Amino acid sequence: MRMIPGDSTNNEFDIIPYSISRKKEWDDFVASSKNATFILSRDYMDYHADRFADSSLIFYRKGKIYALLPASRSGDKICSHAGLTYGGLVMSAGSTVADILHITELFINHFRREGIRQIIYKPIPHIYHTLPAEEDLYALFRNGATLTARNVASVISNERRVKFRNIRKSGIRKALRAGVSVSETSDFKTFWNLLSANLNDKYGASPVHSADEIEMLANKFPSNIRLFGAFNDGEMIAGTVIYATPSVAHCQYISASPEGKSSGALDLIFDHLINTVFSDIMYFDFGTSNENGGMILNESLIYQKEGFGARAICYDTYLINLSDHK
Repeated sequence: MRMIPGDSTNNEFDIIPYSISRKKEWDDFVASSKNATFILSRDYMDYHADRFADSSLIFYRKGKIYALLPASRSGDKICSHAGLTYGGLVMSAGSTVADILHITELFINHFRREGIRQIIYKPIPHIYHTLPAEEDLYALFRNGATLTARNVASVISNERRVKFRNIRKSGIRKALRAGVSVSETSDFKTFWNLLSANLNDKYGASPVHSADEIEMLANKFPSNIRLFGAFNDGEMIAGTVIYATPSVAHCQYISASPEGKSSGALDLIFDHLINTVFSDIMYFDFGTSNENGGMILNESLIYQKEGFGARAICYDTYLINLSDHK
């Protein structure tokens, strides 16, 4: 344990590596924080613990958690967090800019002593915040971090909606004429077969999660991980897995069969989700449309998402080179 000054009033922070004995403390803080989501709880983070060497840190002040840093290590690099879409400091409503500056210096010095040469930091996008929570972005700037990736996500703001394009409205009408219906389902295996076939055909790739993993996670987080399918004559022809948080409904996976594509099934699904299921949530996030850290934009994919009235927010990645840091 190492202690350094926490602020000008001479309070001190303790930095403790995460261990399983602190799971409840961690999860309770995530649930009450101003910027974290369920994917930063240990039951989600640890489903792939065999693939990532956990190097998460807990910051205490006067015996109470002040902030968390979900992190994984690979060689001489730390990532917050390599197994997650975003990570970065998890903060309470009481977190201040001065304190987060101190905490950032604390974890930089801690990792330098551990032989780390680079820290890769993926802040939680602002749409997930329940209060303003960009103290860490200022701390990154102050510590010479460089922006290394910027992926564009397409997001609908329910406070100010943009009308669907005619091509999306046409797809909805086509699906209705074809007798397509939309409902929530727990049949992840059928959707995974459809998704895996599409990813393999288009990219020679597989889903990040296996069918068993996503089923296990959905059972642990039933209100957060939800599958919606489009059906014709009882057969699933399209679907999307939604990660739901208090402020965002995020499309984690989207896929359709050839019949689903030709019948406008995805248009019908998204119309149902945007205008009915998640109409009261602040943001509907279709996810990113990039490759190569944002340097390549899939224009046809983002055109489809923008057709529902979605507009851009960024999922960023920053790098702190400890060899350059003073």
